[in-house]
Amino acid sequence: MNEFAKHKIKEARILKIEQETPTVKTFELGVSLDAVPGQFVMVWLPRVAEKPFTLIKTGNTIAITVKKRGGFTEKLFQLKEGSYLGIRGPYGKGFTWNGVKKACIVAGGIGTAALLRLVEELAKNKASVDFVADFKTKSEILFKERIEKVANLHIITEDGSFGTKGFCPDFLMGFLKKNEYDKLYCCGPELMMVKVLELCKKFDLKAEFAVERYMKCAVGLCGQCCLDEWLVCRDGPVLSSEQLLKSKEFGKFYYLKSGKKVAIQ
Repeated sequence: MNEFAKHKIKEARILKIEQETPTVKTFELGVSLDAVPGQFVMVWLPRVAEKPFTLIKTGNTIAITVKKRGGFTEKLFQLKEGSYLGIRGPYGKGFTWNGVKKACIVAGGIGTAALLRLVEELAKNKASVDFVADFKTKSEILFKERIEKVANLHIITEDGSFGTKGFCPDFLMGFLKKNEYDKLYCCGPELMMVKVLELCKKFDLKAEFAVERYMKCAVGLCGQCCLDEWLVCRDGPVLSSEQLLKSKEFGKFYYLKSGKKVAIQ
């Protein structure tokens, strides 16, 4: 019995690696899996660690998009096509879009990956979609061509190197004054999402947010990913605006691997 089978984890061969930006890679994996947009899988590197990632492709093969930002992703980025890693999942609650005919999607940085399959599902259902994407600079823009095929894409860069110069919440304020939507969807840095949540409240707009917390078991047992009374791995990662407006921790606190509660800076 190999190490993957021993842990009841699917063995996945890396079929293709694409360098999306200087700090982001997409890994296509040879494993079959179906999942609702917004759900995640746990990716395991033996003798390293296990981390959650959203899926930008499902079916006969799957794909994850990863930003290099720690020890685990450093090791992942060292792997070559033909290498193997472990996959388990999918887990969590995904997005919902029944009855949505006009939607606004708001993405910040690598959060764009969590919303990619959602915008394509909305397009399949003939929904009109405005996709607002916020990046620090032109070199970090993700999935521009893929999104433009199915939605009206509005790119914001903080340094003005492409699209509109500024920050997402400021752009969104003016945008929501001129447009009405059935629903808004958001994923990005938590402090950005807090400001988007405030705008949803101001404009009485229903919304869903993909939230990130440190995950360990991914099945609601260890409690590591708690956000108020919710476990993000089980009750999320997609949470509604109604839920987050009741939260006392969203945008304020999160928990380290050690379990220590710290303030979000």
